[in-house]
Amino acid sequence: MDRASMPAPGAAPAGRVLEAENIHVAFGGIHALSGVDMTLQQGIVTGLIGPNGAGKTTMVNVLSGFQRPTRGRILLDGADVSRLGPQRMARAGVGRSFQAARLFRDMTVQQNLMVAGIGGGRSRRAAAALAADILSWMGLSAVAGQRCDSLSYGNERRVGIARALALGPAFVLLDEPASGMNEAECDALMHTIAAIPQRFGAGVLLIEHNMRVVMGVCRHILVLDGGRSLAEGPPEAVQNDPDVRRAYLGEKSPAGGAA
Repeated sequence: MDRASMPAPGAAPAGRVLEAENIHVAFGGIHALSGVDMTLQQGIVTGLIGPNGAGKTTMVNVLSGFQRPTRGRILLDGADVSRLGPQRMARAGVGRSFQAARLFRDMTVQQNLMVAGIGGGRSRRAAAALAADILSWMGLSAVAGQRCDSLSYGNERRVGIARALALGPAFVLLDEPASGMNEAECDALMHTIAAIPQRFGAGVLLIEHNMRVVMGVCRHILVLDGGRSLAEGPPEAVQNDPDVRRAYLGEKSPAGGAA
């Protein structure tokens, strides 16, 4: 894709702030996260990458209230929200999608978005209006009345994003939205993600293995490896970091051995 044809990544001004401070998560003797710090700003697209098992989804679960940290805390605009569950986090302004779409499959696309809008505190009428607006913006109006169990895979993924936006969040956390998509679908997805800050004023956390998508839309990237922060910075710096290239891209050391 021609990057010049896309909206500028994270072009909306920053406002609210979601922070993770010294996050530890342990499942028995397994440490999924060990001392991870992260800051998300409203209006900024931030990437979270790393090898399989690095702790990315666990981090998203902590940020969205699905997993309480063993140690550390989550701050939303300076207030400690570490003990809020997912419903209260959603009402506070943190929405998310999932690796598996988790749609209400016996309901229509429109109804799925309306449920999210009502759950975010809107009236039925306001939720319906917002759902229609989001579906139109994402080019999904034609499937608004279609049951979710009959959607194509690509549309199912896009409806998962639309439903997260229907909460009206200050932050939307997208867990591998490009998984299983073809190149054309990824191009459309990149345009959508890059435009979210301008269109909705939301900050975006993008968890993704497709590096073309990550590098195309993110302004800032955090790399996890083994539950720890490995590198952080703008895309170009992260992409060229030798530790990242060894851990994430599987490059060998100059001597020719595995790093």
